[in-house]
Amino acid sequence: MSGFLSAMERSSAERVAQACRHEPIGALERRAARAPPPPVLKLSGEFDVIAELKLRSPAEGELRAADHDWRSRIGAYARAGAAAVSVLTEPTRFDGSLDHLREAAAALAPLGVPAMRKDFIVDSYQLLEARAAGAGGVLLIARMLRRERLAELLEVARKQGLFVLLEAFDAADLELCAELAAPRTAAGAVLVGVNCRDLDTLKVNRARFKELAPLLPQSALAVAESGVATAAEARAVRGLGYRLALIGTALMTCEDPGILLSEILAATRTVLP
Repeated sequence: MSGFLSAMERSSAERVAQACRHEPIGALERRAARAPPPPVLKLSGEFDVIAELKLRSPAEGELRAADHDWRSRIGAYARAGAAAVSVLTEPTRFDGSLDHLREAAAALAPLGVPAMRKDFIVDSYQLLEARAAGAGGVLLIARMLRRERLAELLEVARKQGLFVLLEAFDAADLELCAELAAPRTAAGAVLVGVNCRDLDTLKVNRARFKELAPLLPQSALAVAESGVATAAEARAVRGLGYRLALIGTALMTCEDPGILLSEILAATRTVLP
């Protein structure tokens, strides 16, 4: 595991320990059980985008100021056709918070779009936090978790009705994801993502999408992560077999994210040669 991922794992575990002292897991379970059902992940059957709310990136620095009107931005995502909105909740490197997730989920629910918690999740407590905040999905990083823990978290997510984006970085990660990503209902769907960002340098290597395309599991829809910023790049990954893209920085830094997202969906939902 990279130094960056190891540091994020330790920080995440510390946040869980602190949260448990504030709210015991039994109380959190009851709060999660009272949360209204989130919108179900609805995919077009062609190509879809998970749009991201991310105020800061360790690779790019500040993307938007803390006082940025991100609520209007995620509304534009939803109206342009985003299948879900990924919300960073990691506070130290991404300026995220559970409050962002809670507010985003509440704003997106009337629009029929689920929010997805994106964080360095290490414990089932964090899945319950996501569900209590109104999220409909979570991201899990295969490389960061032992197989047994990953299987446990997938089962908790299923019971909570959360869809899961399982994130892979190489062939070994994809092999593990393929083993665990059995077909499920829409509410408990498992997507498998390929992240083309190098965890040591934090640079994007788009060639990874093509290198790993032959290994994409047949049991789950594949998501291209981190290296898609334009309609042409989205069309290229669709041609490789990816059925979704998770797009953050490009949508956060453009002035009209609704137009960019609409262009990407129009380009990828055209019949490919």
